[in-house]
Amino acid sequence: MFAATIEDLNAEQRAAVEHGGGPLRVVAGAGTGKTRTLAARVAALVGGGVPPERILLLTFTKRAAGEMLRRADRLIRGRPVGRVWGGTFHGTAHRLLRRYGEAVGLDPSYTILDQADTEGLFGVLRAEADIDLRERRFPRKETIAAAYGRCVNAQEPLHQVLAQHFAWCSDHEAALAGIFVAYSDRKRRHNVLDYDDLLLYWRALLGSESGTAVAGLFDHVLVDEYQDTNAVQADILEALCGSTGNLTVVGDDAQAIYGFRAASAGNLLAFSERFPGTVTVWLEENYRSTPQILAPANDVMAPAIDVIPKRLWSRRRDGPVPELVTCADEGAQADLVCDRVLERRERGVSLREQAVLFRTGHHSAGLELELARRDIPFVKFGGLKFLEAAHVKDLVAMLRVLENPRDELAWNRVLMLVPGVGQATATRVTSLVLADGRDATALCRVDVNLPAEARPAFEALQAGLAGAASTPSPAEQIEAMLEFCEITFEHCYDDPGVRLGDLDSLVLMAARHETRSSFLAELALDPPVSTGALAGAPHLDDDYLVLSTIHSAKGGEWRAVHVIHVSDGNIPSDMALGEPGGLEEERRLLYVALTRARDELVVSVPQRYYHRRFGADAAYSYAPPSRFLEGVGERFVRSYSGVDPVTERSSGSDRRLDPVAELLSALWTPNP
Repeated sequence: MFAATIEDLNAEQRAAVEHGGGPLRVVAGAGTGKTRTLAARVAALVGGGVPPERILLLTFTKRAAGEMLRRADRLIRGRPVGRVWGGTFHGTAHRLLRRYGEAVGLDPSYTILDQADTEGLFGVLRAEADIDLRERRFPRKETIAAAYGRCVNAQEPLHQVLAQHFAWCSDHEAALAGIFVAYSDRKRRHNVLDYDDLLLYWRALLGSESGTAVAGLFDHVLVDEYQDTNAVQADILEALCGSTGNLTVVGDDAQAIYGFRAASAGNLLAFSERFPGTVTVWLEENYRSTPQILAPANDVMAPAIDVIPKRLWSRRRDGPVPELVTCADEGAQADLVCDRVLERRERGVSLREQAVLFRTGHHSAGLELELARRDIPFVKFGGLKFLEAAHVKDLVAMLRVLENPRDELAWNRVLMLVPGVGQATATRVTSLVLADGRDATALCRVDVNLPAEARPAFEALQAGLAGAASTPSPAEQIEAMLEFCEITFEHCYDDPGVRLGDLDSLVLMAARHETRSSFLAELALDPPVSTGALAGAPHLDDDYLVLSTIHSAKGGEWRAVHVIHVSDGNIPSDMALGEPGGLEEERRLLYVALTRARDELVVSVPQRYYHRRFGADAAYSYAPPSRFLEGVGERFVRSYSGVDPVTERSSGSDRRLDPVAELLSALWTPNP
């Protein structure tokens, strides 16, 4: 069966799948079947006699790994493909460290800090540092966390990171270095790891006495989205496979859009230098989009610098020429999008087969209001994640203290939920619990004087922790804590009923796990984005439009895509232009957005933007089309929404409307 499937691959895909040993780089353009190719390679390895448990497949989401393994299983039924090690870098690191972490000094009961926890701890250390925060502006906790992450993931010294990415913070280098030292010390003392630590300890493990045994677990390592790896991940792969080992990487430097996470497309570009004898295969035949959509996408990337040359092409039949629509303002753009969405729906293109993409989350604010007014349901990706909601983090903190009674941040969060307990009391009680140190039921043994209003909730917390500690089931542990949540949520939140309903969703998710450790790891390393993600796929008769940031849309595809706010200042973002390589990453962002479309593509450019900045009066500003569209205009059909095309100026940074003419025209234009 597998041999027949190989015949369905094109020549380049087949070359990648049938590659023998040694390093292999697959440069796979958007929509060229990289998932199919990777899945087929896994199946080919298993079919060729490689034990599946000796194959490691690394992806950037757990869902992507699962999809590839399911495809591989369908290609070679009867073989145990399910025993392949498949998962994310962080998830695999966690799995290995649970087993071998003591070799690098790790207590296996560690808990994992998410991004918000990391920023919170930096906030605590910032307050504790001997810094006069009133004398001079000092970086906020979010900036400190970002600088720390850049240092760790890019493996660059602090002074260099500050000079290149946080120039205004350079005078605070010594203070920041002190906070970073305190951060590492605090994590060690309380047995917690952040996301970066998982990778650092994995790399350290490979360099330890156990390193040979760990690397020896795998005969073949395959990596998806290699352009999104950072310096530490590249080191891990070299340590796993050696410079000439069986390492297969698939990636597209034209889709490298995670520079803010210290991901480096240079890892893909310089792969053959780091791994001598590399065989490179190019996948350029696109199976997703029509030739009319690929033409502007190719042209947007044509002027790019430091890229692997490639040009996408397709055998698909010709489709509609993409549209470039000039809109008078954001309101006209919202009207345009809603009109087109409903028109397509009447033509048989369901809402779920359509997407609206944008550079950053707030770009969809006006559109969301218009969608609601017209009763067009939508889901939005790229905003607040489910686990970032305060009440969900409250419940997760309770599970974390059960798993790791030394988790200071989690104890502090739980205790601060108790009515009448402030920061000083929470700190005092946390110190008593940590001094006991045996388990979370230490809270039942502390002697603390609390105000009367705090007693019911505090006693419910003690009872909940005791009940949770008595059962190994993570679902039952959550249920044991619900009475405490009911009492405190009434006090802390305006809509306690809705929030408690979210916790019911967590109970369902926890029921799929045998241990609290595995449940917490999944929440931290592959969190659901919404309660809908916990509940599973919606009913078949549900329909909704997809709104998404471009970053969140990567890997997705829709029959019709509308890219909004494609103007200078938005794409490229003004904020990105000061970053090294920022302009080129913004170019790649637009390329990713354009290549999500299968059949129809609309790009819209509002001329006028309404804004209120830094306390100033509300004002309008004007923006030209994105500089990335220069020279690409002939690939689009030009149209207009709410603006007279006769007065529309040619594109360019010096284009302006006449504000006096616009004002006068508004005086005698009838109200709609």
